[in-house]
Amino acid sequence: MERMQLQEIAEAAGCPGRYEGWVEEISTDSRQITPGCLFAAVPGERFDGHDYAAKAVAAGAAWVLAQHPCDTGALPQGHLLLVPDVRQALISIAGAYRSHFDIRCVGITGSVGKTTTKEMVAAVVSAKYPTLKTQGNLNNEIGLPKTLFGLTPAHRAAVIEMGMQNLGEIAALAAAVKPQIGVITNIGVSHLEMLGTRENILKAKLELAEALPDGAPLLLCGDNDLLATVRLPRLRVRFFGIENPACDLWAREIREEGDATSFTLCWQGGCQPVRLPALGRHNVYNALAACAVGRELGISPAECAQALAGYTPAGMRQKVVRRGGYTVVEDCYNASPDSMKAALQTLAAWPGASRRIAVLADMLELGRLEEAAHLEIGRLAAQLGVDLVLAYGPAARLYVQGAEEAGGQARHFETKAALLQALQGTLRPGDVVWFKGSHSMALEEVLEGLYTA
Repeated sequence: MERMQLQEIAEAAGCPGRYEGWVEEISTDSRQITPGCLFAAVPGERFDGHDYAAKAVAAGAAWVLAQHPCDTGALPQGHLLLVPDVRQALISIAGAYRSHFDIRCVGITGSVGKTTTKEMVAAVVSAKYPTLKTQGNLNNEIGLPKTLFGLTPAHRAAVIEMGMQNLGEIAALAAAVKPQIGVITNIGVSHLEMLGTRENILKAKLELAEALPDGAPLLLCGDNDLLATVRLPRLRVRFFGIENPACDLWAREIREEGDATSFTLCWQGGCQPVRLPALGRHNVYNALAACAVGRELGISPAECAQALAGYTPAGMRQKVVRRGGYTVVEDCYNASPDSMKAALQTLAAWPGASRRIAVLADMLELGRLEEAAHLEIGRLAAQLGVDLVLAYGPAARLYVQGAEEAGGQARHFETKAALLQALQGTLRPGDVVWFKGSHSMALEEVLEGLYTA
């Protein structure tokens, strides 16, 4: 972070009065304090930053941002900045800091594929510009400001991921990001529990469009039923898709090659071969989004293809590990019906596997669709020819029911220890085993046991 005047911070946060001095770091973690920094006391579900303000001051924090008076230890009088909502203040401060930089900024959201698309877009944009990108999936009201505070004069571009749980959240984040290019990957059923309908999810995601300047490009998946209907005369809406020449960019001749996928990138008047070191047809959509961004930034299709060839999957997102003669796909970061279907389709198409095994945990936040969605995934696994489904979690029993109804083989496990034991007795050379479930189901613990056995 470049240093920022305290008066500007106070004004952005909505604190009246005059403040002297500079801040060179803003921290939300009392364990990561630098001398003279501002500590933002963020309240959370498990921990409240207000309870750690005195610790932060003792470690060297010179200022505290809080939403009510709290113990600040030896903090000098007048160094406590009180605001109605620390989270909103943090976003506003990050927006003020973002305004210091004249950069090309890409904002990305969507129901699934946000983080992978962000990584691919960053790979392409970095081919031309020094680029800041969201680390991991720090895409909420705490993580996104942390990303923006990482901007320096050396950056010429930024690729920022935005997540949400409810209406209004992306609007606040996008106002801070100030994107000139918007990308929406798709509209699925993630967060249906909170938003009720896919139409409401679309409304929430389109808050990104409201932050774009007039005439800016909004890049959408033209194969998604809801996104394909979007018409916004104020913006340049552009579509990407698969085998869909009605789109501005499309892919054809897709070839799944185990741990890589090849396709031909097409546009009116030309085409370009692309080899992507990522699994499955669904990742072609993410690559198309990256190429669409590249096109807007003057990066040639050949340069986009070269950049994508060097793409590396983020942690726990379809990372391929080979050990003991069998192949593991670590895809435990999150799960929704759409991403589950894509994973199973890719597993079923895996060339040369002796057996294809799916280790599946619960999909969360599906609301009224929970039962039907889990049953459907179980049936699909069997219909695609997945040899064995191993299920963990209370809702995962429905995978087993669905698979068995469709003539497949499946087993449910009450504990991760029992699942691990079954895997150790089941896996043999030539198998491909795909792990997928919502993040809080912690399937990575089973992977750790498998690797250390």
